[in-house]
Order: sequence, then structure tokens, then C-alpha cells
Amino acid sequence: MKALVARLDGFGGVLLAGPAVRAVATRATHVTVMCEPSGAPAAQLLPHVDDVLVWEAPGEPTVDEATIDGLLRSLRDAAYDVAVVLTPYGQSPLPAARLLRTARVRRIGACSAGRSESADGSESLLDVSHRRLPDRHEAEAALDTVAAMGFVPRSGDDGRLRVLPAPDTAVLTGNGPYVVVHPGAGAAACAWAPDRCAEAVALLADAGHRVVVTGGPEDTELTRDVSGDTAVDLGGRTDARTLAGVLRAADVVVSANTGPGHLAAATGTAVVSLFSSVPAAAQWAPYGVPNVLLDDLGSRCADTRARRCPVPGHPCLNDVTAQDVVSAVRKLLERGA
Repeated sequence: MKALVARLDGFGGVLLAGPAVRAVATRATHVTVMCEPSGAPAAQLLPHVDDVLVWEAPGEPTVDEATIDGLLRSLRDAAYDVAVVLTPYGQSPLPAARLLRTARVRRIGACSAGRSESADGSESLLDVSHRRLPDRHEAEAALDTVAAMGFVPRSGDDGRLRVLPAPDTAVLTGNGPYVVVHPGAGAAACAWAPDRCAEAVALLADAGHRVVVTGGPEDTELTRDVSGDTAVDLGGRTDARTLAGVLRAADVVVSANTGPGHLAAATGTAVVSLFSSVPAAAQWAPYGVPNVLLDDLGSRCADTRARRCPVPGHPCLNDVTAQDVVSAVRKLLERGA
């Protein structure tokens, strides 16, 4: 059986689909993950993925065949027996379902995200429409959806996030225990202020921790400022696989609600999550590992159900202090002792 798992999301969202991908692989002989460009490096880290197909879905639920002939040709040539569309909370599966139906995929399933099947038109597009349970974590919701398609995890699979074995990165981090601080985020509204990150690095060092600061090529100025003269600056020096190695070897990772936080969870490392959307914690918190969520419960974002803070400048995190981070790191280390 050839199967396609569509998770049209970025790095973190694709990692959260990993347990569902493993469940699909229990019956499928070939598994393709279709995702957005920013999610492709994460898809390449997932066990049991045979190939990755990149597609940036349109904003409207329409498919213009004239502009995506190459993608449709690839899908038709692959002759998938089954496809499952895993959508983040609140997003419609219909753009991907229409594409897959146009490509003549034989059987298609998705989460209905609470919509009426007759109202959203999914009756004609989906062979299986699974209704998502409220407040279900993204990783669990994905497993529920593939289970509705007949795919269940292997015996002994605990359903946690996993990635392929990562390399030893001691040559980058140096020897000895360390805490990672990842100051960047895919969305600016999810990020903690750079000066707060820098203060946290200094206080962690004062508390006796060796600190490693990570970031992508676009974050080199940020990681340099946050590291100062105190931390090991790995900004722009890691790809996804190498970053997994750095995070796996850390005692604790401090990160916004962004991809590297989920990657840390996938390597089994505890996470202090600077979480800028409190009500979404049930869906997006670091999954399957010890974690502490830090936020400003008094902010106006605390009364929303938005995945991300709707107000630029991360007001949800304004009252989180560097000392809060140090205390959270200490709590996680004590819990793991």
C-alpha cells in the first residue's frame, strides 16, 4: 500500500504529525509526507518517511490545475492508494483534499475540524471525515485521524515524538552539561524579547549552567547579541539534523512555542516553553516530555483561543522574567534528578 500523509504546516507542525506517520507506516509499504517548504527539513527527520513532497497550499480552498500540473502529475504517477490530510486546529483540509481528489488518489481521509460535512463540501472529497475532539493535542488529534482510517501504532509505540538518530555534536557545543536557549521564532509574536533572552543567558550562567544559544542563518545577529561573552553561539551553524543533536544532548531547552521547541521534545529533552497563547497549550505544548510553560496570564491574549498571540510585540510574555526562566530550568532539573 502506498500512502501519503499531508501536513501542510511548518517545521513544528510536521514534527507533531510524526506519531501519526509511524502509525500509517505499520500498514503502508511506502510513505510520502507532503508539507510546506518550511516543514520539509522536519519531514526528512521523521522515521518511516520514504520521500517528501513540498506544496505551499493556496489561501483559498481552490485548486488551479493549470498552475500545478507538475505536482498533479507527480501525484498521479505515484498512484497512492490512500491519503490522510492532517490539518492544524481550525484549518480546513479541503484545499489538500481537492488536490488529492483531482490527482485520483483512491481513498482520502481528514479531520473535519468540527465543521459540518455537508456545509463544507467534504462529503464529495473525503471518504473518511473524522470529527476532532475539543482541546486535543495536535499529536493526539493526528493519531485519532489516522486511526479513523484504520492505521494504529505498532505495539509498544508510546506515541511520543521521535526523529531519526542525531549526530554527536560535542565538537560544536564543547564537553559537559549545558542548557540551550533558542531566542528566535517563526512568528515574531511568539518570540520573547531579545534583551530578556540575553538576561536569561547571563542569569543561567551565574547559576552555574553552561549555556548554548541556537538559531538559524537568519538569526545570527540575534544569537550573537543574546550570547554576549557568556554563551556558546551556534547561530547559523546547524542544520535540522545537527540541531537535533545539540538539543538531544542538552539538559533543558528554553524556547518559544516554535519548531525547535518541538524538536527538543522529539529528542526527549525537557523544555521551558515561552508560550504566547495560553488557551492553545492543550494543542501546542511540548509533547511527551517534562515541560514548564511560562506566560503572562494577565494579558489580553489569555482570553483568546488563537494559536498565536494576535498582537505584535508579544504582550503575552512581557511579564515573564529571566529569573522565571532560571527557576523553571531548576524545577525541570530537580524533577529529572
